[in-house]
Amino acid sequence: MDDLSRRTVLAMSAVGGAVVASSSAGAASFGNPDQPAQGAINSTPTATSTPGPHNPTLAAQLPSFQSPPPTDVGTMPMLWSSFNIMPKRIQAGGWGRQVTITEFPASKDVSGVDMRLGPGGIRELHWHLANEWGIVTSGRCRVTLLDQQGRATVQDVGVGDLWFFPAGCPHALQGIGPEGCEFLLVFDDAHQSEFSTLLLTDWIAHTPPEILAQNFGVPVDTFKNIPLHDLWIFQGKEAGPLAAAQASVASGGTPPEPFTFSLTGTKPVKQNAGGTIHLADSRTFKASKTITAALETFKPGALRRMHWHPNADEWQYWIKGKGRMTVFDAGPRARTFDFQPGDVGVVPRNQGHYIQNTGTEDLQVLIIFKAPEYQEVDLSNWLTHTPPDLVAQHLNIDPAVLARFPKDQVGIQPA
Repeated sequence: MDDLSRRTVLAMSAVGGAVVASSSAGAASFGNPDQPAQGAINSTPTATSTPGPHNPTLAAQLPSFQSPPPTDVGTMPMLWSSFNIMPKRIQAGGWGRQVTITEFPASKDVSGVDMRLGPGGIRELHWHLANEWGIVTSGRCRVTLLDQQGRATVQDVGVGDLWFFPAGCPHALQGIGPEGCEFLLVFDDAHQSEFSTLLLTDWIAHTPPEILAQNFGVPVDTFKNIPLHDLWIFQGKEAGPLAAAQASVASGGTPPEPFTFSLTGTKPVKQNAGGTIHLADSRTFKASKTITAALETFKPGALRRMHWHPNADEWQYWIKGKGRMTVFDAGPRARTFDFQPGDVGVVPRNQGHYIQNTGTEDLQVLIIFKAPEYQEVDLSNWLTHTPPDLVAQHLNIDPAVLARFPKDQVGIQPA
């Protein structure tokens, strides 16, 4: 038997052959399958210490980088980033910071912007080359949009509310109420930069005055006081009553499908002792043709079960709490990442992953897909819809125990 490889021995064990047990500390065991043995559990405190230069504050934010689980294996792209390490562009009316493919190369499908508008702060009239999806995370915001057929909409949205602005449709945003607002924007183009958009003031300032006069049918001196630089975010006056704003733009008609939607106002697609999941895709938020979103809230210790997504990469925005995610790929490759509020994560399409709430409060994560509808394959659901004798031969688990595995999708497992 000495001439058999370790893989041959393990293969024999898997089909009911000899059970392989090891007496050496570094050999493979359950929870530590690799050779050479991985993880701090197979090392010593002295060997795993960090006596050289390091940043304890930063290291404490990412404990799984400092001491990965012994089941992590191989190399993997950096699937973690954070708005917290991105510079803000600050102007009188608010600020913005972004994560595009430039800052986060793993994010190949979408880019994200975290934006704050103070009370009365205005994100100037503009449009994009990409579709824009948004969710309010704090306060209240007024959104104004003109669609492709010249129909305008003005709506006030609050925490948990969404909007979707198709590419090319001009729009504006304003913070309302005593606290203004903060929101997340997602563009369905990973290269789209919030700092490079098509702005009203830029176009007006770079058009000859006589052309402006002819275009709008007014005297040339109408434009003598236009700003000669863009406004981007500026301090505006407090917004007036919503009804008056809506009446002022009503002449062109009303869009048939609303461009705003209350995500948290919907019935959760999953709710149990472990938490809730709210979902919005093109089947429910019909205007959102290219972006699907799930707002997932887990109780302390709860687990977002092992699963993957066949139709798109998963882009994550971590809103509150603390969590840990492990991503699995062929190789084998597995890597664990820690997340806190303001962090961003990516899971490439079809790569297995799970999320666990490692904190003492609720964990909330916004999940984004560049896809018209939500798709998921749940590992437990797959195994319970495969003949049990076949699964038993793979895992050496009694079919009676397999029968207790969860038989559903979009799964949260309580602690």
